[in-house]
Amino acid sequence: MPAEIEVSQIKRAAHNSIPLTFKTYTLPHETEEYLEKVLEMFLSELGQEKLKDTLSYCLKELAVNAKKANTKRVFFLEKGLDLNDNHDYEHGMKHFKEETLSNIQYYLQKQKELGLYIKIIFQTRGKTFAISVRNNVEITKKEQIRIYDRIARSRAFTSLEEAFSTVLDSTEGAGLGIVILVLMLKKIGLDEEAFNVDIDDGETVARIIIPFSDVHLEKLDLLTQTIVKEIESLPQFPENIVYLQKLITDPDSEITDIARQISMDPSLTADLLKLVNSAQFMLPKKVDNIVEAVKLVGMRGLRNLLYSYGTQKILGEKYSEMRSLWQHSYRAAFYAYNLAKSFKRKKEILDDVYVGGILHDLGKIIIASFHPDLLDKIKNVCKEKGIPTRMLEDLSVGLNHAEIGGMIARKWNFPEQLVSAIEYHHEPMECDPRFTGIVYTVYLANAVCDFEREKVLFDQIDKNVLMDFGIETESQLSAIQERLSKAFDQQRARFQI
Repeated sequence: MPAEIEVSQIKRAAHNSIPLTFKTYTLPHETEEYLEKVLEMFLSELGQEKLKDTLSYCLKELAVNAKKANTKRVFFLEKGLDLNDNHDYEHGMKHFKEETLSNIQYYLQKQKELGLYIKIIFQTRGKTFAISVRNNVEITKKEQIRIYDRIARSRAFTSLEEAFSTVLDSTEGAGLGIVILVLMLKKIGLDEEAFNVDIDDGETVARIIIPFSDVHLEKLDLLTQTIVKEIESLPQFPENIVYLQKLITDPDSEITDIARQISMDPSLTADLLKLVNSAQFMLPKKVDNIVEAVKLVGMRGLRNLLYSYGTQKILGEKYSEMRSLWQHSYRAAFYAYNLAKSFKRKKEILDDVYVGGILHDLGKIIIASFHPDLLDKIKNVCKEKGIPTRMLEDLSVGLNHAEIGGMIARKWNFPEQLVSAIEYHHEPMECDPRFTGIVYTVYLANAVCDFEREKVLFDQIDKNVLMDFGIETESQLSAIQERLSKAFDQQRARFQI
């Protein structure tokens, strides 16, 4: 696979119906990344960038399945088993996954020695775009029936939740992955006819055909309406918090006026002092009275602290079981504050990135309240298949949690920079350029938390954001993560949180 993408070659292929073919024997991770970039450029040339996420998933699913099919041939050959014999097939598949994964390099090398390849072909014909994945072993009738059974099942699913809860054969690669693929095609307006698997001249050919005239992106009406109604039913921001926000932004307000207003609410006073003295706010000394707290925190810090307080007051009472999400959010806030302090050296964004870190996962609280297990199921599948969580959230909920969080923030009239930090904390490149400093920092803080918990790999973190922070290698990121984690644990110990 070439190291550089030939842009002119892609343009020529896209506009002249020339098939663009790539061949690999082992499909290493860097080749998967390369193919995804080629696909993105191909779609860009065709003015169909909006299909990138959906088709990237489909491409990866088909390519990985072809690789597994080749591995399966080698495995059965090594074991002296006949793929077409029912008894041999059942016996071989009992141990296939476990044995090949534990010795994958050996099997990949064998595939290469036997000349078992995978070909990926992109081609346009008029207003139709096709992705074909070929491997030079013929699919058995049993395997083909299994795949078409998955496709048939997909027709009946109205949500990804149903797909997750359906018992699928865990021994087959083309199980839940094929179901998700069909549901993804459905999301862009295509039915299962757009996907087929067949045999052609000794090759198994998996093909997706996309007629652009039939494509229309839609929000699947699964949980969407329920979630929108839930957001609409949330109470307005507490009146005393709104009034305090107005006092804070009024240039004629005195600190004593603000402190007096806070002190009129004993619960708010206690909670604010608790927050101000917590590890997350990182003040140098303990604060005992509200006037001193206001002076130390400053107007901007107090305003943002009130956004956090008001949000947790509303959502904490209604969704009290979401403690683990809030704990993650406080860690992300601590990381964001320190990343901004160490790398950006812009005092004006410190408060914003901190509160952005606390509130970035607002949408998860809403999703989890309706389907407590759904987020965990989505996370597990995404980790196994190496795909962005938001893609399956889009598919199962109709909205992803970042969009939902943005909707809540707008309902409560949060400032634009805070709405952006919440809405784009998984898609930092999509934000308004005015807010890149804040959004990039919240994105990276959250990514570092996920990296720490081994939920994402280094090469899954946006390269543009890493470059913006001067992070070039995984070892650099690991050192930063360890430093932040140690500092956070020290603060927690110090404040007994």
